[in-house]
Amino acid sequence: MSPAAREACRTVLDPGASRPWTVAVLGPGGVGGLLAALLSRAGHRVICLAGETTADDLRRDGIRVRSAQFGEFTAHVEADTELREPVDLCLVTVKHTHLAAALERVPPAMTANGVVVPLLNGIEHPAELRRRFGAQCVAAGVVRVESTRVAPGSVEHGSPFTDIDLAGPPDRLAALADVLGSAGVKTRVSEDEPAVLWAKFAFLAPFALLTTRYELTIGEVRTERREELTALVEEAAAVARACGAPADPARTLAQYDAFPAEAKSSMQRDAEAGRPLELDAIGGALLRSAARHGVPVPLATRLVGELT
Repeated sequence: MSPAAREACRTVLDPGASRPWTVAVLGPGGVGGLLAALLSRAGHRVICLAGETTADDLRRDGIRVRSAQFGEFTAHVEADTELREPVDLCLVTVKHTHLAAALERVPPAMTANGVVVPLLNGIEHPAELRRRFGAQCVAAGVVRVESTRVAPGSVEHGSPFTDIDLAGPPDRLAALADVLGSAGVKTRVSEDEPAVLWAKFAFLAPFALLTTRYELTIGEVRTERREELTALVEEAAAVARACGAPADPARTLAQYDAFPAEAKSSMQRDAEAGRPLELDAIGGALLRSAARHGVPVPLATRLVGELT
């Protein structure tokens, strides 16, 4: 990226929700499809980036949403196999296993005056995106939602919430938060990136590793494998603290206890469907962070090894 483009990224868009934004969504699956539909319904121009067949389906039929929170609706979107014009915002919502190939659809010049927000599982991807798009153009984020693509252009949103946490200077991200908020997405901004990323990751890693390894729902894990759940939560919390993020194992366990008993992790669902696992992005990232800071994580190490 040129110095001029990097400098342009320093001032993230000013207009807030006062004018429609042009938004690219890389990976219009369960999460990306829902966000694309919500932003389109709110009056923003949305370009979904996907393979040729999916792009054709989206251009023809739009995105159909069934949601207890937002109701049933169909949203018109544009679609292409590559981003061919500048955008205000690019949401990256692909699985980490497809990230490298998917990024070829987004030339860095097309996001030079906008902001790139990755909403992926894991903690290491922001660095990868910053190498491609420039440090000032990427705002780390996490999404909390249960949403599934049941067919191309068809999304079922199961959770009664759709929340996004963004990390970065509030003055730079206020307009983006307004745009997401205008679409019905509860959005918070924090300057503490490690805290934002680890707040989700310290919950996600034990959930994904245990449900996938033992082929159990979270309800079964918290009863049949309670000792391991507690130990793994404590390991993840220790790594989080070593990385500069606050962590409360008791609070994390309380979150698991409040989860619907039948809930499965996305990695477990991928395993059941025979899809590639985000094991490296979740388990591998946890082990690498632990190694960098000298934090022992024997249970996580065993589980990752067995899943590998």
